[in-house]
Amino acid sequence: MAEEGTPAEVVEIIGRTGVRGEVTQVMVKLLDGPEKGRVKRRNVYGPVKVGDIVILLSTKHEAKEIKAR
Repeated sequence: MAEEGTPAEVVEIIGRTGVRGEVTQVMVKLLDGPEKGRVKRRNVYGPVKVGDIVILLSTKHEAKEIKAR
């Protein structure tokens, strides 16, 4: 089974979200595909740091901005 997805590099960590802070909101730069070079806001589960490469299964969606309480 071939893996599908678009590689993206984490360029900025915005903050934590989720009920218990288990999700990290980051800005990623797409490295491949028709939107190559575009920067998008995404939510990532698990440990992540600037410079990491994540595989996005879909590049159509962008996460909502974290609102301050």
